[in-house]
Amino acid sequence: MEQDNTAEGPSIDQLRQRYRLEQQKRLRPEGMAQWRELKGEFEDLDRDPFVEPGFTRKPVVEETTVVIVGGGFAGMLTAIDLGKHGITDFRIVEKAGDFGGTWYWNRYPGCMCDVESYTYLPLLEETGFMPSERYASATEIFEYSKLLAHTFDLYPHALFQTDVTGAEWDEEARRWQVTTSRGDRLSSCFMVLAGGILHKAKLPGIPGIENFEGKAFHTSRWDYSYTGGSPTEPMDGLADKRVGVIGTGATGVQVVPQIARVAKELYVFQRTPGAVGVRNQRPTDVEWFQSLESGWQKERIVNFTQAVTGAQPEVDLVDDGWTEVMWVDTRSVPDSAEEVEALERSDFETMEAIRQRIDEIVQDPETAQKLKPYWGKHCKRVCFHDEYLPAFNLPNVHLVDTDGRGVDELTARGPVVNGVEYPVDLLIYASGFEVTTDLHQRLGFDPQGRHGVTLSERWAKGAHTLHGVLASGFPNLLLISLVQGGFGTNFSHLLSESAKHVANIVETCVEQGIAVIEPEEAAEEEWLAVLHRVGAGGARYFQSCTPSFYNSEQQAIDARAARNLTYSGSLLDYIGYLEQWRQEPDFAGVLVQRAEAMENG
Repeated sequence: MEQDNTAEGPSIDQLRQRYRLEQQKRLRPEGMAQWRELKGEFEDLDRDPFVEPGFTRKPVVEETTVVIVGGGFAGMLTAIDLGKHGITDFRIVEKAGDFGGTWYWNRYPGCMCDVESYTYLPLLEETGFMPSERYASATEIFEYSKLLAHTFDLYPHALFQTDVTGAEWDEEARRWQVTTSRGDRLSSCFMVLAGGILHKAKLPGIPGIENFEGKAFHTSRWDYSYTGGSPTEPMDGLADKRVGVIGTGATGVQVVPQIARVAKELYVFQRTPGAVGVRNQRPTDVEWFQSLESGWQKERIVNFTQAVTGAQPEVDLVDDGWTEVMWVDTRSVPDSAEEVEALERSDFETMEAIRQRIDEIVQDPETAQKLKPYWGKHCKRVCFHDEYLPAFNLPNVHLVDTDGRGVDELTARGPVVNGVEYPVDLLIYASGFEVTTDLHQRLGFDPQGRHGVTLSERWAKGAHTLHGVLASGFPNLLLISLVQGGFGTNFSHLLSESAKHVANIVETCVEQGIAVIEPEEAAEEEWLAVLHRVGAGGARYFQSCTPSFYNSEQQAIDARAARNLTYSGSLLDYIGYLEQWRQEPDFAGVLVQRAEAMENG
């Protein structure tokens, strides 16, 4: 996607200034507080539209080795790995009506994974499943989630349509005492928090949002009873409707073309333009897929992660938009001013090519200019789609650019931007999920560790973990999240390795008779030092970014935020830390208490 730096194109100085201006337009003093939760007066928007109301069951009261909170890929893979280690007495507690996590909730039309399915869908070799397309649809991924659950016999362990309401560490029993919204009382040796990265929907904090009198829903709670159709069928219920979509990120890019085909009028409310590259979707080549040799998926997954984090493998096995656009790792620390400038120039050229693509596709010059993203390629998740930009050539599709402010207010009739009211029958919030909010907030409960201290209290001034997995003050608690953990373009790679790590810890404890495991605070501080060292280059880069969940909406960096980091280097390097730690004897940096010693002592 590189282009020649011609005289007609903007200079680096001009682009720097443009990026800075676009960033300043979007900065908000309230930071993360600009978003609203789906609770209180918006609680109905959080209702699960995919289950029949009135579900009941008898409470479960039992002792088990592990309670897993979350039934998405993180929770499922943890359970599968535990089973491979011979640990089959576990419970999975899941709010949704089935397995799948974000792929249970995201059933909006056009939804699909933006990472190729051959690297994203875990355990393809074990299940023998062949994705139908290079980029699997949400429908297919949800079905695959259920296939995984059946293949590895997870359903008997699941408690669906159930929220964890509390979890307390019982010092005397050396167990977690877990309660749920269904009256369950689960006593477990270990608790795994696999609540997911993209599962708790959020709303924009638009003044008057509660005043809108038309139909409204979040994309993760799509109401096909109103729109008609299904994820695979046209939405005939929108033929006479004026529809508004708020949000132009990865979700908006996918849903807009589907609505554009059927709605009477579609208004797309844009705060910040997304970067949209070429997707090149295509059916899976059956002959190619059947020719793949044993071990192919692990090799392909690693190869993809290498390609998008700067390792530049000899052969790019995936060779798609991700590996073309993202191959330079600008989060690393450059060695010289020349290297800084070279990385910046490469970044500018990549984004300029994306902007030129808009001119080539969008017919109206004014609309094309408004759709152009002016931010660095690592500031937000780049999108890849072949139908989003052409949708703006349709006469029924209208881009309402808010010039970085967002929608000014909502009236009973619809959104207001720059003094103009846009009456709509249906308002769709493509506003994404909470990613960098407090962990207990996303979980929906606040675990109590030693001496009754809650996670929110312990982490009031920032997180304390070893590798983002173990947390001092919370014995036998294992985390799978972004907080002080890894990060990668291919989320399922991160989740797979995290689940493997968690299952290995539990297996080792069971085999060695370890009743309690907890990291030393000194080891947590050493890990924090690693996070700071690796993230030094990223801090400089993200200072110039537009607000997003990647940078917590450019909220001011305080002592708390300085601890709530992710490992911003290569995901493979993060995995290396986990593997090295597992190979060291006696759990380095961790305090353990063996059951036999405790009983004798």
